[in-house]
Amino acid sequence: MAASGARGCGLSGLLPAQTSLEYALLDAVTPQEKDDLVYQYLQKVDGREQDLPAPEFPEGLEWLNTEEPISVYKDLCGKVVILDFFSYCCINCIHLLPDLHELEHTYSDKDGLLIVGVHSAKFPNEKVLDNIKSAVLRYNITHPVVNDADASLWQELEVSCWPTLIILGPRGNMLFSLIGEGHKDKLFLYTSIALKYYGDRGQIRDNKIGIKLYKDSLPPSPLLFPGKVTVDHATNRLVIADTGHHRILVIWKNGQIQHSIGGPNPGRKDGLFSESTFNSPQGVAMMDNIIYVADTENHLIRKIDLEAEKVSTVAGIGVQGTDKEGGAKGEEQPISSPWDIAFGTSDAEVPRNNTLWIAMAGIHQIWALLLESGKLPKKNELKKGTCLRFAGSGNEENRNNAYPHKAGFAQPSGLSLASEDPWNCLFVADSESSTVRTVSLKDGAVKHLIGGERDPMNLFAFGDVDGVGIDAKLQHPLGVAWDRKRNLLYVADSYNHKIKVVDPKMKSCTTLAGTGSTNNVNSSSFTEATFNEPGGLCVGEDGRLLYVADTNNHQIKVMDLETKIISVLPIFKSENAVVDGPLLLEKPKTVPKLPRSAPAIRLSPVTVCPGQTLQFKLRLDLPSGAKLTEGVPSCWFLTAEGNEWLLQGQMPSGDIENISNQPTISLRIPGNCLSLEVVLSISVFLYYCSADSSACMMKGITFSQPLQIADTQAGCVAPVELKHVF
Repeated sequence: MAASGARGCGLSGLLPAQTSLEYALLDAVTPQEKDDLVYQYLQKVDGREQDLPAPEFPEGLEWLNTEEPISVYKDLCGKVVILDFFSYCCINCIHLLPDLHELEHTYSDKDGLLIVGVHSAKFPNEKVLDNIKSAVLRYNITHPVVNDADASLWQELEVSCWPTLIILGPRGNMLFSLIGEGHKDKLFLYTSIALKYYGDRGQIRDNKIGIKLYKDSLPPSPLLFPGKVTVDHATNRLVIADTGHHRILVIWKNGQIQHSIGGPNPGRKDGLFSESTFNSPQGVAMMDNIIYVADTENHLIRKIDLEAEKVSTVAGIGVQGTDKEGGAKGEEQPISSPWDIAFGTSDAEVPRNNTLWIAMAGIHQIWALLLESGKLPKKNELKKGTCLRFAGSGNEENRNNAYPHKAGFAQPSGLSLASEDPWNCLFVADSESSTVRTVSLKDGAVKHLIGGERDPMNLFAFGDVDGVGIDAKLQHPLGVAWDRKRNLLYVADSYNHKIKVVDPKMKSCTTLAGTGSTNNVNSSSFTEATFNEPGGLCVGEDGRLLYVADTNNHQIKVMDLETKIISVLPIFKSENAVVDGPLLLEKPKTVPKLPRSAPAIRLSPVTVCPGQTLQFKLRLDLPSGAKLTEGVPSCWFLTAEGNEWLLQGQMPSGDIENISNQPTISLRIPGNCLSLEVVLSISVFLYYCSADSSACMMKGITFSQPLQIADTQAGCVAPVELKHVF
């Protein structure tokens, strides 16, 4: 349970009677006794001279999943209402969502129940409506949500913790409050009896509330909130946790899908690829044709065997666990919201991948699953399959300690291993403390690297500051990736929308890429590139490339660490791909016909190699004072007549919105090239008006770029400038 600084007792009027009820419920034996006690409680509360009224929703708040703003005392009159005060980053709030989903399936607004999410941000990034929209879609929230960005409702009711549920009666009268997660039985009991009590008195209305789901307005996308990505160095493949589609993608590095396992809907089923399902998977790790998956909302670790084309469960029982010690065989051991995983060793002196390290976000700990028999630091010999805690007390805090079980984490969400000397540690992205920490593989000691502050109980020491150690500030980092070649650590600073780089020797942290803006700008430059809550990253090609799961942009971005060029990895399906979930792609735009007078410019040939990314920078000048026509999209298109394979899965077109900030066009040469000589055509269409707006016109131009494809690694190709003055 995440706590905020409480000032008073806004809900204190409920406490005396509700506390007496809860003590009485402890002594009740049968369900009927419990029902009767709650019914009698409601009679007592309802018989008061004066209700405990809930505040009205303030005017001007932003709403999601509704046709219009909702009023407590107009629209919700005659309903039993559950106000869910939540923050979308909070793991406890995420744990509560399945209970609310189940309740909504049991009782509808026609039965008299409505749930309203009151989003009360912890981090500044969470106050932004677009980010809440992404969370509403990611967690399949279908009830109304109001953005309480300034915490006005939170403060008026003096709520103190995420999550907090407040149950209202049909007059807006407060009946119950439930603080934290784990109260499913009480939630269902209180709700069902409230519906019965007020139904018996004819106070429940069956009118429908105008619901307009945000998810219904979204276009289809090959990826939906990809959470994590990893590289299989042996086979030239990537594995993507396509979290929003509840599936795992195995793709070649040109973006072509080899396997799609699970999806499109959540589920929990082992078996053949065609029948297996996941629920919001996050961390992935691959070795020897075996993929391990942190199946987060199923509270499982799954194993994908690519040769047998089967999925099995190796840890977890499918329900959220509360055990903070572990020690049972994996498939018998309850676990809680595993968020990331990493291969490693149980013995620092004998490096071998016989352990799967687990960031157990739900109980704020680091766990280990023994893939082979072995020993952990300060532990006796452990059998293969044993799953147990390695570090973390289970208390949500930013506490470093030489004794691993006395240390405290706060929703650890990213792991990366540096097994070589002098590091011998796990790097941990500890999201709720906004820190990066290390866990020694020699003795389990937990140490601070960057971010946060010295007070272990302060989980609000976040920001966006490059610096050293504690002076560096992050905001809810979700991913880390170790670069063994350079001895550097890359960090997905998720809520700052940046990729940062850390020198662990100096404890220095600097921004590598990202402006901090969430606009999906198509730029090849690290400094001009944008991200939107990137959740995971990994290093590939012997340290040359950094792959980033740009979660809220629904993309995998490829950062070339040598040329400092960034591009989007196209995701596409081949005819023989094993795709069990749907792959939805936008329909390609039709290329308009160029005017006969349009100039055609042939460029000098360029030598490239498979896997390389080419950049084309538009540098087009209009007549003095002319401006692009509003409402008519100027655009560019790529074609390769007779060699359509070159563009398969690429972004073949785009808009030009501002003549003073023209886009850079990226083309990634496929890994499997069907011809060694290709001509790429870049067609540009500009719609513009003269300075006095007396005339508007369309102009076009084609640039032909011959490409010579070599087998060997070509040198760095400078961006090609496409210049013309109209």
